[in-house]
Amino acid sequence: MPKPSDTLWDIAKAEVEKKENPDSNGDGMEFWEKSLFFMGNKNGGKTTIILRCLDRDETPKPTLALEYTFGRRAKGHNRPKDIAHFWELGGGTSLLDLIRIPITSDNIRTFAVILVLDLSKPNELWPTMDSLLQVTRSHVEKIITKLGKTNPKVATEIKQRMWNNVLKDHPDHELIDPFPIPLVIIGSKYDIFHFTSKSEALLLKARVLINHLAFGFDRSKSISVDQNKPLFIPAGLDSLNQIGPPPASDSDIGKLHAHTPLDLWKKIFEKTFPPKSTVDLKDVSDPAQDPQYAEYEVDAMRAQKNQELEQYKRNASKSWKEMEFES
Repeated sequence: MPKPSDTLWDIAKAEVEKKENPDSNGDGMEFWEKSLFFMGNKNGGKTTIILRCLDRDETPKPTLALEYTFGRRAKGHNRPKDIAHFWELGGGTSLLDLIRIPITSDNIRTFAVILVLDLSKPNELWPTMDSLLQVTRSHVEKIITKLGKTNPKVATEIKQRMWNNVLKDHPDHELIDPFPIPLVIIGSKYDIFHFTSKSEALLLKARVLINHLAFGFDRSKSISVDQNKPLFIPAGLDSLNQIGPPPASDSDIGKLHAHTPLDLWKKIFEKTFPPKSTVDLKDVSDPAQDPQYAEYEVDAMRAQKNQELEQYKRNASKSWKEMEFES
């Protein structure tokens, strides 16, 4: 709150500082504003996770293109409600151009990405992850480069913050290339493999983590690296040594000519689960032809109008040919 003695200049300066430091709560009464971007496999469960995090008892519907919603939470009595913006990219990897819309230089400091990968489709998993993260990283790095020219202080802060979760003595420090903004990867449909109803407990874990990113609530400090159970690994708390070598013989590994551990894992993964090409992963370009958006009455009327249009084109073509033009 401004003091009675504050000049107009003091108030304006304070407002600018508040905008440049959104993580600062000032006198404890300011609200914060975060943005979360959900992407991943088509029909992978992104909408379900968002609805559960926002306590909305709705039946999930297929996401068309890029959808937006928001949530509000109050951390205490008589306190302003924090706001979280939820963006969701539909269509799997078919709408990569839309990634640049929600992520801007204005919100880059308060932005996080949630990548939801469908574990029941292992052949799509790696190419989906590759495509979405590469395009997102490229766009974010362009924003940071641009900020480096207009606001170098903010650009430097973003770059430094990338390493906050990585200890200086981390055994893989030299091999790590952190994602430029907070990133969470969720493997959905895990319960399919165990044929038991464990989805509620797993959704609760996801909800706690997302509420931390969206509203600043306390995050779970637990960690689970047992491959026989659902994995839960906070950033920076794992290592290549703990993960162990890929499931392949030394001779097979030597034939793959991988340049990095990630590249090695990718090649062995793709040998087990041959990836679908990016062409195969492209969804129907016209949503009106996509079966997941089918509506009988609308589709029947559209088919009728298409027939009428074709008939009109044929009749118009005939009439033009029969017309005689004066010289």
